[in-house]
This record gives sequence, C-alpha cells and structure tokens, in this order.
Amino acid sequence: MASRELAFPGDKVRIFLAMIKFEHTIFALPFAYMGALLVQKQIPAVLSLFWITAAMVGARTAAMSLNRLIDRHIDALNPRTVNRALPKGILAVNEVRFYAFLSLVLLLLSAWQLSPLALKLSPLAVAILVFYPYTKRFTWTSHLFLGLALGCAPLGAWIALTDNIALTPVLLCLGVVFWVAGFDIIYACEDYNFDLSAGLHSIPVRFGLKTALTISTLFHLVALIFFILVAFTGKMGLFYLIGLAIAAFLVLKQHLLVSPADLSRAEVAFFNLNGLLSMVLFIFTLLDVHF
Repeated sequence: MASRELAFPGDKVRIFLAMIKFEHTIFALPFAYMGALLVQKQIPAVLSLFWITAAMVGARTAAMSLNRLIDRHIDALNPRTVNRALPKGILAVNEVRFYAFLSLVLLLLSAWQLSPLALKLSPLAVAILVFYPYTKRFTWTSHLFLGLALGCAPLGAWIALTDNIALTPVLLCLGVVFWVAGFDIIYACEDYNFDLSAGLHSIPVRFGLKTALTISTLFHLVALIFFILVAFTGKMGLFYLIGLAIAAFLVLKQHLLVSPADLSRAEVAFFNLNGLLSMVLFIFTLLDVHF
C-alpha cells in the first residue's frame, strides 16, 4: 500500500503541476503555434492565439492527468516512478480526477470558441488522450499513439483557424508523430527491465535496446522528411530551412548521448534537447513568416 504524506491545500496545485510536468507543455505548444502561423503566413489574432493556447494547456493537462491516474498502480511498482504524487498518496485520486475534468472542460470550451469543426472533432481528441495510456498494456506501437496525441497540436490549430483540413498541417502532424515516438523510445529504454518483468509493451521490450535505438533513429529521420515536405507544400523560405537544419543537429546530438550500454543521459536527450528542438522550429517558422 502506498504511504500517505500530508500536503497543505495551498501546495496541492503546485504538486499537481509538478506531477504532470506542466513545463513540458513546451513540447507540443510550439507546434500548435506553427500550425497557426502556416495558415495565412502571418501571426493570427490575439484572441485566436489565446484560445489555441488554452486548448493546448487543457489537452496536455488532461492527457497527463489521465496518464497518471490510469498508470498509478504501475507507477507504484516501478522504482523510477514510485515517488510520484499518486503512488505516495500526496494527491488523492479524486483530486486528480477533478483536475482532469477541469482540463477537459477548458479544451472543449476552447474548441467551441475557435471553430465548428474543432468542436466536432474535440471528442476524437479526447478519445486519443484517454486511449493512449492503455496502449502499453497490449501493443509495442504505444510510442506512435503518444506521437499522435501530440501531433494533433498543429493540425488542431490549423482546423481552429480555417475550419478545414489541408495537406501541410497533416504533414506537420505526421512529423510530430514520428519525432515524439522517436524520443519516447529512448525514454522507454530506461524502463526496459521493469516493463519486461511487468508484462508491459514497448519497442525496447519487443526488439531489445540496441534495435530500439536504431528504430528511434529511423523514426527521427522520417520526422525530418515530413518536416522537409512541409517546406515544399507550405512554400517556406530560408529561415524555416535554417531552423530545420538546427533541429536535425539536435536530433543527431540526442542520439549521440545514449547507447544500449549507457542510458544515463536519456533524461537530457528526452527533456532538454526535445524542448529546445520544438522551440527552434517555432522561432524560425515565425521568422520565416514575419520576414
């Protein structure tokens, strides 16, 4: 049974935000902004950006809350995650459910404010967020489902502003899918022994660490191809291509940091470099659109 630690009411929100790693919203939010910038090659209206940001915060917070809720019993057994707030009893299950509910309300409200198609598709987005945490229980392709959850960000922003779907945001979505899946494979390598013993599914468990890191590299190459295709279909200029070159360097550096024999820097590869990569692509897309 998980031990229970006391937390004052004023600390609850801080603990919750730490549990869901709220700061890592930076992985998907820049891509949502990229999707918005590509619509008319200009910065959207402030109100539209506000609701896109609110939708992303709601979706990401709901996703992580549901992930922690659904996986709380597994987290309690994994040495890497046993000290999370739910396994330790610092936050109650009903408290996290309440936060998840509020986040979903924010997502749906934002979709309603943005466009009819965004509102119609919002149940599908919620379904993806709920479904992903279960995938590791039955398929080693779970990394791609996580990629899909984040890949909806640029596509959702495009739909929010245009009320339709086009090729360029779909290509950007697919790029994000394989980028996320690639770095999630690296992260999953840290849990290889636990996942194997617990009967959980992942690419490292299915194919071994060495092959998993090779697949991760291939996924990232596929992601870069999709990002290059965005340059053609979106008629992007020099700044975007410079950002893409920097992103490719960051991907290479990420893979140089880890090996089957040394995963000690997987956290650096997962969090630092990927957060930087998404920001670089967004900033250079903004420069491309502005100039």
